[in-house]
Amino acid sequence: MIIQNLVRAGFYLDSVALMRTSAVLKQRPGIDEAVLMIGTDTNKQILRDARVLDEAVAKSATPSDLIIAVRATDADAAAQCIEQAAFALDSRSSSDADATQAAPRTLAGAATQSGNANLALISTAGAFAAREARAALAEGLNVMLFSDNVALADELALKHDATARGLIVMGPDCGTAYINGVPLAFANSVTNGSYGVVAASGTGLQEVSVLLTRAGLGISHGIGVGGRDLSDAVGALSTLTALDWLEADVNTTHIILISKPPGANTAAKVFERLSAMTKPVTVCLLGADDAGATANNVSITRTLKQCVEVASGIPMDTPIALPAAAEARAGSIRGLFCGGTLCAEAQIVLSGAGAQVASNAPVDAASINDHASGTNGHQLFDLGADEFTVGRPHPMIEPTVRDAPLQAALSDPNVAVVLLDVVLGYGAHLDPAGEIARVLRAHGATRPNIVAYVCGTETDPQGFHAQSQKLLSAGVMLAPSNADAATLALTMCTS
Repeated sequence: MIIQNLVRAGFYLDSVALMRTSAVLKQRPGIDEAVLMIGTDTNKQILRDARVLDEAVAKSATPSDLIIAVRATDADAAAQCIEQAAFALDSRSSSDADATQAAPRTLAGAATQSGNANLALISTAGAFAAREARAALAEGLNVMLFSDNVALADELALKHDATARGLIVMGPDCGTAYINGVPLAFANSVTNGSYGVVAASGTGLQEVSVLLTRAGLGISHGIGVGGRDLSDAVGALSTLTALDWLEADVNTTHIILISKPPGANTAAKVFERLSAMTKPVTVCLLGADDAGATANNVSITRTLKQCVEVASGIPMDTPIALPAAAEARAGSIRGLFCGGTLCAEAQIVLSGAGAQVASNAPVDAASINDHASGTNGHQLFDLGADEFTVGRPHPMIEPTVRDAPLQAALSDPNVAVVLLDVVLGYGAHLDPAGEIARVLRAHGATRPNIVAYVCGTETDPQGFHAQSQKLLSAGVMLAPSNADAATLALTMCTS
């Protein structure tokens, strides 16, 4: 194997763009690995772990530099890959030149230029995110902190600062929000309505907003708070602010709270606030049957589908049309999820039916299982977890990240059903269903049953119907919700 690196001094590009470029380069013949990263110490360690870093480059590259790192079968393949990477970066820089000349160089400058903005969306590397969030709060801006890897101490300091200023920090690792009907980050095109949602999970918020839209309803706001907000360490600082705002919002008539089970002390604090609200509240704690709710205005649900049914009063028992040749097979379920909350909900459905489930991100009764495990039981994987995405794009951005585990599942004689989610919306790949169909067709007809759920709407950029048809044409069984997909997967296997 040949390792070749190139350093672009003083070059910065958004991490999502770098990851997409890396994914394209990896498809080249003779390329085993290709990664583009800014030269921070953390990123250098990621490159070492991926076995693509030249130590001479590690010593010379600074956090202001971009490292192009390639591992290839031969020197020619490596050189051509580096050349293509440099060309792609130069092309992007050239096309962006006019826009960047007029762009403000600081957050304060952007706030001044925008005039009446009251929210900053921050997606810098985690090491710099807290500094930018502090600057935004000082400018009187609410913060949506898309960045992950923000220290807990920084999160606490930021949220206390926001509370003192009458502002909110959404996040860190807040991937989805809807503010006044405007979708932010990974979000679907959904209907405006009267349901206000507070969510500690991105795809959980997406699923609820999509199901409400399909029921002919809609949301007023969807406020993400970050996965740690309801822990006892953080104490629901942003959640309590969001609840206060939705209680006061004249366009919100029903409030929904989505989270994994909160810390015990935080649960008591949150439910004390909920019980005092004048608006009805539906809570989905993803597997928790009861978290101390005693007020008549609060309903507890276990799954996202049940949450929408209870909140709306509309049953969602859409019949599932199976292919004529569909039949259950002996074996287990292999779930490969882009959405962490969708993976969690599927675990709850399976374990609730008495099935034994293992996952790299276990909830409820599921056991811990890493992606290298050889166990033959039901295995559900969150492919957006750190072990799959360090130095790589999230599978919602680049669905080919799922190719290798999908190919492995299709070839495993112990797998009876492959369970997938397909998440549409702004920020997501423009054809995730097409990528799945490509892998299935390349594998051939001898394969496990494939069950999938498409989380999206007809007005999403990808189009719900068009994406569904691509999967149906490839022989995939589709379910009307993520919870239904898990139930269908159970019926299609005999374990």
